[in-house]
Amino acid sequence: MRALFVMTVFTMFLPVTNAVADSCYDLWYERNLIYAENGYCFKTDLARRTFSDFSCRTDHPRFSSREQRRIDEIKAEERERGCNVNQ
Repeated sequence: MRALFVMTVFTMFLPVTNAVADSCYDLWYERNLIYAENGYCFKTDLARRTFSDFSCRTDHPRFSSREQRRIDEIKAEERERGCNVNQ
């Protein structure tokens, strides 16, 4: 039981990568969640519906270096997989 708890807690903090992400949608969601958390005003209906609980404050959010690195990693993974969610 303890091993299951430790594994669950450990995986909660892993970023979504090609080993963990089940779909292109998962990658799209993780990437756009970073934008939503930074107040981005989404343009597409899907993104507006998905992130409607977040406030829209800017078209040009500022990201921490860690956030920008993660966005770049996700975009690279999306390109590698040929993802095309919400295009």
